[in-house]
Amino acid sequence: MTALFSPLQLGANTVPNRIFMAPLTRCRAGTEHLPNALMAKYYAQRASAGLIVAEATMAMAGNSSFWHEPGIYSAAQVAGWKLTTDAVHAAGGRIFLQLWHGGRACHPLLNDGAQPVAPSAIPITGDEVHTPQDKQPYVVPRELRDDELPTIVAGFRQAAENARAAGFDGVEVHGANGYLLDEFLRDGANKRGGAYGGLPENRARLMLEVIDAVSGVWGGDRVGLRISLLNSYNSMIDSDPIGLATWLAGRLNDFGLAYLHAMRGDFFGQQKGDVMTPIRAHYKGVLVANMGYSAAEASAAIAAGQVDAVAFGTGFLANPDLPGRIKAGAALNKPNPATFYSPGPEGYTDYPRMRAEVMT
Repeated sequence: MTALFSPLQLGANTVPNRIFMAPLTRCRAGTEHLPNALMAKYYAQRASAGLIVAEATMAMAGNSSFWHEPGIYSAAQVAGWKLTTDAVHAAGGRIFLQLWHGGRACHPLLNDGAQPVAPSAIPITGDEVHTPQDKQPYVVPRELRDDELPTIVAGFRQAAENARAAGFDGVEVHGANGYLLDEFLRDGANKRGGAYGGLPENRARLMLEVIDAVSGVWGGDRVGLRISLLNSYNSMIDSDPIGLATWLAGRLNDFGLAYLHAMRGDFFGQQKGDVMTPIRAHYKGVLVANMGYSAAEASAAIAAGQVDAVAFGTGFLANPDLPGRIKAGAALNKPNPATFYSPGPEGYTDYPRMRAEVMT
């Protein structure tokens, strides 16, 4: 496991290991999408990660799709997140905030009746969203006009400013899993014409404008991007994911990012293919992989130069001391899916750490 525990230069940050914590929506924020002390405890428990990427966080008001997810658009939210960044830094950790717009995955019942927006008027099918009125089908979104998109870019820019005020070490732009930027990127959800539709360079335009705006706040070397070109979650598909991966990987070299965070597969196994090889071949920066890696596979992939770090999701959810457990060869706690999105500390901050005799 030596490769997992070597330091890595991550843009402007140096991290002590290559075991990253993937962004995990946990729905523990309070009313008005306020981060709180319970969240600070949760993240501080996991500060031994090489990097924590905090959960998907609303860059601007009115685009909730998880009911109790946090935001970063108000002064109170900035103050709430400061509890987390202070706690993580006091524990010796490093933490980025994932900036996000839910796009068509939002629902009127979560957003004061507002219709969700998207690149095209195509709804998510085959799934439902949690709302104050139990689970509800997704609705048909309103197609955004080109002249509305600068306001979204500006919202991400302000969210980046707010994240800096909250004390984060950087930010990750959420361009994955069927939310707004990914909806523009992949042609299964983007059927528009004009400057933001059609060819890959047009479909990627909004994502790249957001990256440019956020980098203007932080510098590219404190900005990451997450993508999921094969993942069918939220009714997503692309007609040529390998071609898109190849083109996008090369284009992202222009931004000098801290890292590119790529999900290698599909949650549901519907779409197959290898996007990691073309991304590694064409992207010259730090590549972080995610999705279903064991510690042994992650170490081998890093040692072989296929990736530079691996982000673990449910492994960190159930094991606050995951790097220590991997290093010691200790057994892992099993996650409890029933508490992934439930309120309170159960299944959140009460997973046990290793026993002292295992650590020695």
